[in-house]
Amino acid sequence: MRDQMTTVTRFGAQQAIDAKTKPLGALGRLETIAIRLALLQHSLAPRAESARICVFGADHGVTDDGVSAYPRAVTGEMMRNFDRGGAAINVIAAAHGISVEVIDVGVDADLDGLRTITHASVRRGTRNLAREAAMSPAELDDALRVGTDAAHRTANDGVQLLGLGEMGIGNTTSAAALLSLLSGKDSVATVGRGTGIDDDGLANKRAVVERALTLHRDCGLSGREALRRVGGLEIAAMTGAALAGARLGLAIVVDGFISSVAVLAALHIARDDSPERASQLASALFFAHRSAERGHGLALEACAAFAGCDATPILDLGMRLGEGTGAALAIPVLRAAAAVMRDMATFASAGVSSSSQSAARE
Repeated sequence: MRDQMTTVTRFGAQQAIDAKTKPLGALGRLETIAIRLALLQHSLAPRAESARICVFGADHGVTDDGVSAYPRAVTGEMMRNFDRGGAAINVIAAAHGISVEVIDVGVDADLDGLRTITHASVRRGTRNLAREAAMSPAELDDALRVGTDAAHRTANDGVQLLGLGEMGIGNTTSAAALLSLLSGKDSVATVGRGTGIDDDGLANKRAVVERALTLHRDCGLSGREALRRVGGLEIAAMTGAALAGARLGLAIVVDGFISSVAVLAALHIARDDSPERASQLASALFFAHRSAERGHGLALEACAAFAGCDATPILDLGMRLGEGTGAALAIPVLRAAAAVMRDMATFASAGVSSSSQSAARE
């Protein structure tokens, strides 16, 4: 099996998809996804039946500066909603046979009574990123490890697709600040309305992010240090999950704006380690959808700048919820792509003559 796996090349995968009973390129981007899955799994019979969304929850000290339309308490309330199975991600994932693991990385609430939640709290929310570093080095390590552990649980359970989701009031502010540090763009390019703030709220949110950038915009700031300064505990956990999941051979299904910024941080951290590690991560990333949140397009462009990273979103539904909902909706597309590569007949296996093949491809 190992010898068979190592023979899969991009050229071979392209030949395999071209040999299917269809005109060349007739399945559009589904063929590109099928080829990527084959290369990722080193198999011309890729599997994508088993999928899991990991939803990481945490609070943010920056909410003290009025950046959200909702109070911080909503994060804890939503964690209870996840526990009851009543959130959007619960019902969308259930509709597609996708498992969900909700992980408390740093929610500022007492969640001990929740039985279906994975309890892995590093601290009850980050510090205010507009006034000081959001995390200490040790706290960042712990949050990254929460994501690493989640990826290992996923792989150990035989899951092939790992979707990244999040919940945390204030996390669009954190993600916008992190995107600004990593891209060099100002708050106008990265800050959106998040939970639906009005014009005054948007102006305040941009001002808060600008204060954070003034405080933290050091020359030569690494991806890891940028994440520590302005990231969230749940954003760091998604970063850790992406890094570990890629090493484990999982397909990483990236949800929307916040998770895209998390994997952008992961790409920077991987590149700081080695170009090979960055390339390995880039090849594992599948971007689920284009969020309506301002800054997501910039985040996708920044991810695409890494060699081999196909950051073209699979869907565009005007969504901006988070929770991994976009990832859950994209997973059936990945499953279909794997099935096409694995199960669809070829002209040869279907007994189609050479002349008929030529006619079918015209």
